[in-house]
Formats: sequence, C-alpha cells, structure tokens
Amino acid sequence: MARVDPHDPGPEIGGKRGEEAGDAARKPVRVGHGKAAGKDEVRFGTASWTDPTMTAPGVFYPEGATTAEERLKYYAGQFSVVEVDATYYALPYKRMAESWVERTPNDFVFDIKAHAIMTGQPTEVSRLPKPIREELSGELKEKKRIYRKDMPNELLDEVYRHFREALHPLVEAKKLSAVFVQFPKWVFPSNEARELILETRQRLDLPIAVEFRSGTWFNEKNAERTVRFLQDNKLPYVAVDEPQVKGSVPPVVIQTNDDLAVFRFHGRNAENWEKKGITPAERFRYLYDEDELADWTPKIATVAKQTRQTHAIFNNCYSNYGTTNAREAARLLAEMQA
Repeated sequence: MARVDPHDPGPEIGGKRGEEAGDAARKPVRVGHGKAAGKDEVRFGTASWTDPTMTAPGVFYPEGATTAEERLKYYAGQFSVVEVDATYYALPYKRMAESWVERTPNDFVFDIKAHAIMTGQPTEVSRLPKPIREELSGELKEKKRIYRKDMPNELLDEVYRHFREALHPLVEAKKLSAVFVQFPKWVFPSNEARELILETRQRLDLPIAVEFRSGTWFNEKNAERTVRFLQDNKLPYVAVDEPQVKGSVPPVVIQTNDDLAVFRFHGRNAENWEKKGITPAERFRYLYDEDELADWTPKIATVAKQTRQTHAIFNNCYSNYGTTNAREAARLLAEMQA
C-alpha cells in the first residue's frame, strides 16, 4: 500500500480505506494468553476527536454529527481510547470531565495530556483559571506567558489540585487511564530532570506516562540510565514514532510498567516537524502506509504480552489520517493474533 504524500491535499482516503480496516479498533485487541478481564489488552485511538480538519463534513463523522456530544459518542463507538490534548493548553473543569463520562461507554478510557506548566513548558496567563491569575504578582500578571519556574510554590500546588479535582469524575468512573507528561526538547537527562518527573507524579497523585522530546535521553551516554530510571520507578514509557531529524527521540521500545504501556505515532513529516507558524494538524500531517504500521505490530504485541493494558495513539490527526491508521493498526494486530 503506497504512502500518501503529506503534501497531497486530498483527504478522501477515509471512506474506503478506513472501512477496509474493519471493526478491530472498536474493542481492545487481546494479545497473549491473559485470562483475567483487562489482561493483555491493546487499545487503539487518536490524539484528538475535535481537530477542525477531522470534523469537516464527510471526513470522519457522519452527516448530522455536529455537536460536541454527538461527535464524542460517535468516536467512542469506533474506538476504545482517546487522548485529550486540550488539557495541555488550559486546565480542565469538572463539568467537562463529567460530560466525557456521560457520553462514552463504560469500558471506554481517556488519556489526558498534562498541562504545559507541569512539564516545564510555557502557558498563556490569560488561559489560567481566574482565581489563580488573581494570585499572581503584578509582574507575572503582565506577562503573556509564564513558566513553571515563575510560579510561587503555593500557586503551583493550586494548579495541580485544580487539575486533579477536575478529573475526579473520570477517576470515579474508572475511565482515566493515565496523564501523559510530555517533557520538551530542552529538558535534558539530569538529576534535576529526573526529580522533576518524580515530583510531577507525586503532585498529580494520578497515574502518569512519560514522553520525552529530546533524543538525548536515549543517546549512547544516557540510554541505559534512562531505562533503569523508568523501570526502577515503574513509570510507563511512551514509545514514539516520529520524524528522525536532528535531536529526535529514536523509536525505543521498552516495557517499564506492568499496568500500562503507550505507543504514540506522530507521523513522519520531517519537513514540517520543526516548522514554525503552522497548525498541529499540518505538523502531524502524515498517513502511514501498511508496511510502516506492520513494522510496529510485533513490537506492540511483545510489550502487550507483559502489560495489563497497552495504548496505541495516533497523533497524525490531519483529516482522517489518524482514524484510518488506528483502524488499520488494530486490524493488523488482530490478524496477527488470529
């Protein structure tokens, strides 16, 4: 199956190609010989259900699915997991999480992106909740963006408390799988960085999964120590497939936690990977061909045999690229298990 050129604007691949992938993504694919419910499950989904290129008429959603409620209900009928990225940009609210619980089946789960400020990335002051904004010093209030290091410790505690309490409906419904903590490319391997990861888990007091954006964590000097750190602390690792350019994280596959493993597919659009001034959909605009997905199938299966639940999340959410590839990857794993 030939790869779709990421510069080709034609998104009309979803109907037939997506349907040919079958129904494997609707329920977790079982791997290995786990007897207990929830054992050796692999769930497939995407990193968004709301991107404008995805919600355009005729792309993924059926005619008439125009509201947030209708779209999530439809998505949850096609897949068993979704990643929420909106929480990276703005702290969630309890009513939001309650609506997610109400609109999805009992066995559906969410992976939630940690807020930017938790992992050393900047956040817009205007998007912080009003009670937190009002407690900022005059100098910080005037800034457009602030970093974790700028915030007083008590206000940082409030950010974590707000985040945790907002997600309580998901926790109570057993629909929160993990919070994805994604550390930016300027967070390099160091004692300070490792302490930040452990502190983030402690402050969140929720299950987390760790993704790195700097390839230095797995270079010749640091790889062994990185793996040991993740395994010793039972931190689920987010294995990534991404364009292999200078500084990229290599496609390292390791099992570090008995309960959860995550694979995240960012596409291989090298030209747009570091490009400024484009939308996330354009950055991740890449449709995997079947051979590329098939290369990952045995790797996913191997990790899944050692893990209670494994998630394969497609972040190539331009148009229906992510949904098509998630369905295809689920079908390939199901066929391998048949």
